[in-house]
Order: sequence, then structure tokens, then C-alpha cells
Amino acid sequence: MTLNRKIRMGMVGGGQGAFIGGVHRMAAALDQQIELVCGAFSSNSDRSKASGKDFFLPQARCYPDFETMMSEEAKLPEDERMDFVAIVTPNHVHFPAAKAALEAGFHVLSDKPATFNLEEAKILAGIVKKTGLKYGLTHNYTGYPMVKQARDMILSGQLGKIRKIVVEYPQGWLATALEREDQKQAAWRTDPNRSGAAGCMGDIGTHAENLAEYMTGLQIKELAADLTAFVEGRLLDDDGNVLLRFEGGAKGILHASQISVGEENSLNIRIYGETGGLEWHQMEPNTLTVHRLDQPTQIYRTGNGYLCESATAHSRIPAGHPEGYLEAFANIYRNFAADLAATLGGVKAPTHASDYPTIEDGVRGMAFIEAVVQSSQNNATWTPLSY
Repeated sequence: MTLNRKIRMGMVGGGQGAFIGGVHRMAAALDQQIELVCGAFSSNSDRSKASGKDFFLPQARCYPDFETMMSEEAKLPEDERMDFVAIVTPNHVHFPAAKAALEAGFHVLSDKPATFNLEEAKILAGIVKKTGLKYGLTHNYTGYPMVKQARDMILSGQLGKIRKIVVEYPQGWLATALEREDQKQAAWRTDPNRSGAAGCMGDIGTHAENLAEYMTGLQIKELAADLTAFVEGRLLDDDGNVLLRFEGGAKGILHASQISVGEENSLNIRIYGETGGLEWHQMEPNTLTVHRLDQPTQIYRTGNGYLCESATAHSRIPAGHPEGYLEAFANIYRNFAADLAATLGGVKAPTHASDYPTIEDGVRGMAFIEAVVQSSQNNATWTPLSY
């Protein structure tokens, strides 16, 4: 039978003062398929309850920590308890929160990266497989309609065999020692105990890696990386340059930086095959530029009838009305919710319901981080990725 109710979501992290928690809540609410019913919004019990009050939740379902949340929610009747958990904490909490949720019987949608390190990611993949529960990862840039269009064109062979991939993600917000000015977002991202082995590469380099693999359908085999912490005293990289070798023979370049003064969120990608190429920029997401041998350059735009089925399915409004970051993020939530609703209702999922990043993407992301750090420590030695 079809599930005729909203999917119930709990949240770990994302309380007062948290940027990404608000983004997740807006994305989850956009299509009116999900409702927030509970949370452990902070490691501080009082702040967690205060955050829950801001969201108009019953105080009894604003928990002091995620362990209590999993235990108490599991005791509730099936028609009341949460269906899945959104994890929106700093990186070091992703694994223990996801593990606790899965072992308590709850599905998981986590912010990236999946875990603190590769070992945890592989353990988590085993737990996901053992429980049979759903696990999604919010690599939200894959949610853009024109990214779907590019992927469809590449996988259907319209560019021929892929030869070269150039992906870059420059930002400038960490060009100074912002973490020493009581800036919460900077503080945890530059802290090895909370961020992990990589700084910039773990934070935004993984988005570039995931985008390249998603759009091309190719996985990175090995890489050579040069990481730098330009800001004096910073413990993790704030800039990195990586050469990539993909399966099938394609070569690539990945550059990520958080000290590129003046840059905002300039994620962009260029992909070249034997018979054509394409280019997409996150800060102008509704446009895809396509090149073909001996033909004029073409401009594809979101919302038009000539786009592929997947691009159309992930557009909400007519052509010429800008769709952006929140809509792309919401596409991940919408697909995950549709997939989960089909499972809970015992019916076949819609065509695009499975189009969201999974634990396999999480493992590859952590393998990328580990290989980048290892390569850089060994003077940019070519290093295979351990999936």
C-alpha cells in the first residue's frame, strides 16, 4: 500500500548557530514530504532543548545526546517514532551517530564526508549491508538538473570516450586565520580532532571528487597530490592540487582551495571526450555549455523540453526562473524520502528515487582523502585509492 503520510525525520546536530543544519531543514521541507519530529541538536543539553523550542518541537523529543535519542525513539510506537536520522554534525560525530541509528533500526541521511576516516567508512558500509537499512549522503551538488543532464549525455556516449576531466573548487574565506577569531565554522574545519586528516580537501575537495565521478561514471584509480597549509600555524591543508588517473584511461586535474582570495563557491567542471566536451559552473548552475567537433558551441538551460528525463525530473519551475543550491540539496532529500516511502509502503519506488549518494560514495570519498594525504606526505607520489 502507498504510504499516505510524511516521512518523519530526526536530526543530530544542527542547533543554534549551525549553518548546515538550517540548510538541511530547508531542503527537507521544500517538497513537503518530510517533517522534523525530534532531535539531539547539540552536545550541550540546554542548547539542544533551546534549539528544539525554536523549531516548535515537544521538549520531550529534544534529547541531550544522540545515544538517548536513538534509545528513546526506538521505544515509541511505530506510528510515532522517527523514520530516519539526518546527521549534520562536525565530521568526527558522523560515524558514531550513524552506527547508533542503524543499530537502533533507523535509516540514515548524513552530511559528508561519511566518517572521520576510511576505516570507519568501511565498518559503516558493513553495518549498512548487515542491517539492510538505507543510507544516503548529501553530496548535494549532484542534485542540480544540469549535472543530471551532463551525466546522461556522458553515459549515453554523446561525448565519446572520456579523455580528460578538470574539476576545481576554489574558495577564499579561510585566507586568514579565521579559526582564531571564535568563528565556529572555521574552528572545527581546521581542527584535526574534529575534521579528520584533511582540511580543505576533506571539506570541499571531496565535493569535487564526487562530482567528477558522478558526472562521468568513472572512478579514480590513483592520484598524486600536493597539499599546503598556507596560513601560518594552521594544522590542516587550506589548498591542494591533485593529478588524477581514472579507470578506462581518462586523466584529470583536481584543485581545491580555501585561501583563493575573492573566490566564493566557485565549483566548476570541464569534461572532454573523443567527440565533444562540456562545462558546468555551480555559481551559474542553470547553464550547461556543450562543445562538439566541428559544430558551434551549444548552451543548454534548465527547464526546457529538450533536456533528458532525469534533468526534467529534478527541475521544479519553468525555464528562466533560477533554481539553485537549496533546490539541488532538496533533490537529495526528495529522492531519499521517495525511496524510503516506497520501502515503508511496500511498493515499487519511482524511477529517480534511488538517485542519491550512498555509503559506496562515502567509502570512495574517504579513500580519496586518505590517498591525497598519503600522497602529499610522500612528495606527491602516485598513490592508489583503497576502496
